Amino acid sequence: MFRAVEEVLLRLKKLLFPSIADVAGLSVDVNVAIGRVDAQCTADGVVCPICGTRSNRVHGSYLRFPADVPSGGRRVVLQLRGRRFTCGDPSCARRTFFE
Repeated sequence: MFRAVEEVLLRLKKLLFPSIADVAGLSVDVNVAIGRVDAQCTADGVVCPICGTRSNRVHGSYLRFPADVPSGGRRVVLQLRGRRFTCGDPSCARRTFFE
């Protein structure tokens, strides 16, 4: 059973995030009215958009719910956990940034 769930999550990742390498599907829940996919980014760090310094210091996290179209008559909810990082360059004007 666990292997089947793993395979479903892998297929959903390829379907929902085809161009994002560092995303992990955490869970899938489908019932009569709604399909819900929980995912999170798994990169060990990101680059500051201002100065280009790479950071792996996570400052916090947040949830995003990107809108999606219904599938098979069900409402689709995508819950994506993103992280806020701290820039490691003390001279950078951007103290924190989202991945």
